[in-house]
Amino acid sequence: MKKKIIVIFIILLIILLIPIRLQAKDGGTVEYRAFLYSVTNVHRIKDENTYYEGTIVKILGIEVYNNVK
Repeated sequence: MKKKIIVIFIILLIILLIPIRLQAKDGGTVEYRAFLYSVTNVHRIKDENTYYEGTIVKILGIEVYNNVK
C-alpha cells in the first residue's frame, strides 16, 4: 500500500512539473507552461523598428521575474 501511494505521488509531481511548449503568433514568443509555473521567452515585434525581448517567470500565477525590454 505504501509503494502505491509513493508511485501515485511521483506521477502527480511529474504531471505538475512537466511543461508544455506554446508558440505565440506575435513574432517569436515561446511559453513553457506547467500547472505550477510558466516561463515565457518574449520576442514580440512592436512596430517596424522596435521589438520587446526578455524572459517572464511566473510561479502559481505570480510573476517573480520579468526582464522584458
